Amino acid sequence: MTAPSTPSVQAELAVLFAKDLHIDVPTPETDLWATGRLDSVAVVELLLQLEKRFGLRVDMEDLDFDHLRSLAAIAALVAARRNGGR
Repeated sequence: MTAPSTPSVQAELAVLFAKDLHIDVPTPETDLWATGRLDSVAVVELLLQLEKRFGLRVDMEDLDFDHLRSLAAIAALVAARRNGGR
């Protein structure tokens, strides 16, 4: 089975943000931190949803907030982890 492309992951993340996290994200490049859409509480829920939906586990010591800056960055993280990256 091949990993989904980054655009399809971005689309799935947009749905996750809208329906599960109740966060409106206008574009995949929107800075979630600078716009206040993502905060420490939302990050915890986001990490839970990423694990549930994508099987992606991010340990706190490996957490780089730049990987969670935008839908595009999160999609790249998901794609990298699915391809065996860390």
